[in-house]
Amino acid sequence: MSEEGYFGESESEVEVSGSDVPAPARSFDDLSLHSILNDNIRKCRFAVPTLVQKYAIPICLAARDLMACAQTGSGKTAAFCFPIIEGILREPVPGREGRRRVSIPLALILSPTRELAQQIADEAFKFCYQTGVRVGVVYGGTRLWSDNLGGVDILVATPGRLNDLLDREMVELRKLKYLTLDEADRMLDMGFEPQIRRIVEESGMPGAELRQTLMFSATFPKKIQRLAGEFLRKDYVFLAIGEVGSSTSRIEQEIIFVQRNQKHDCLGMVIDRQQMHGSKSNKTLVFVGTKLKADDLEIWLRSRGYVAIAIHGDKTQEERRRALKSFKSGSTPLLVATEVASRGIDIPDVSHVINFDLPTNIDDYVHRIGRTGRAGKRGFATALFCDGDAPLAHKLVHLLESCNQQVPDWLIQKAAESSTVTDRHERRMGSSWDAPKRSWMTNKHGRNSFYW
Repeated sequence: MSEEGYFGESESEVEVSGSDVPAPARSFDDLSLHSILNDNIRKCRFAVPTLVQKYAIPICLAARDLMACAQTGSGKTAAFCFPIIEGILREPVPGREGRRRVSIPLALILSPTRELAQQIADEAFKFCYQTGVRVGVVYGGTRLWSDNLGGVDILVATPGRLNDLLDREMVELRKLKYLTLDEADRMLDMGFEPQIRRIVEESGMPGAELRQTLMFSATFPKKIQRLAGEFLRKDYVFLAIGEVGSSTSRIEQEIIFVQRNQKHDCLGMVIDRQQMHGSKSNKTLVFVGTKLKADDLEIWLRSRGYVAIAIHGDKTQEERRRALKSFKSGSTPLLVATEVASRGIDIPDVSHVINFDLPTNIDDYVHRIGRTGRAGKRGFATALFCDGDAPLAHKLVHLLESCNQQVPDWLIQKAAESSTVTDRHERRMGSSWDAPKRSWMTNKHGRNSFYW
């Protein structure tokens, strides 16, 4: 198929695996959703479903389990929220069960970060307007619910806070019908897997055959696909929009080689160039590797006259909320962030993402640069590459090629130098890169990439 999607997506990039998969929808009218939900979709100005929505929503409405991989900013939140709301409206529960301070939700949406949990809840609130379906959100760093805990139909939560509420017997999952894991690769990775397993296996939640389970993310390494399969029914559907683990050609990527002690000067040059030649929105998101470096870089930027603010896990929830609000409004055009801002958070009109420190794996790089170029818009991403980033070189070359990006000569050389070490490491640990290998040595080289 060559038909273009709402955001310029090509249906030739869609891969669906599974038996008896429902046909995709061409419009929201094809879905035969509840009239109030349809009204809310129109009020939210959803004109045409995105590719992930076209394919995922009919699958979910057919009560099938789903593992879906789509590029960030492609409309995944609506793709799982609409079927959940529709399912609750189709089979309303007469009277909400539970004591005043106990939540017995029908649907649970798990998120790895507070910011993403709040964002999902905000969207769900809009979709549920005047439907009678109640939405609640819980995450760490805030005061626990009291009077508003009971009577919630859809609960959005982070794993740590949810486990705390389960221990306090403030949430019961015995009536759960819908389980959704957003950013599922991170949720099921080493740091979150024990918490997720405890929620799914030890909380009284109905088993896989008695609930519907949906998993969404922008990346799904093979080892995570196998692990996620443990929570899904055997006949689950796998949906991939575009190359699994890849980025998008709408994001122009530039990789700059820089000595570690010159990164600050190079950063200033990159920001100045963007502000001189950028778009109406000059929102720039700068990623660093540690919380301490985020604070230090904020101070350095402010000392040079830039308007900047930092966000990381050691900030209070109120500090993080204020930082995001200031950045979203444009009053603070520079946001320095750790990995906390890389996953799922929707910040409109981010024109530029800068990796001051590159992550250690390509999946995190994809999530980071996915903060720009969202909802069909074009974006720009710059990475400051040091000698210490050499293990990432091969996969960066692969990613740039898969997105039709220019590749600098020096990066190809770095990839060649590190390929032997990388191959030996991947044979020992298992590669997280899902896409087919390509002949990257024949690629065109980037005229805008340079040494610093």
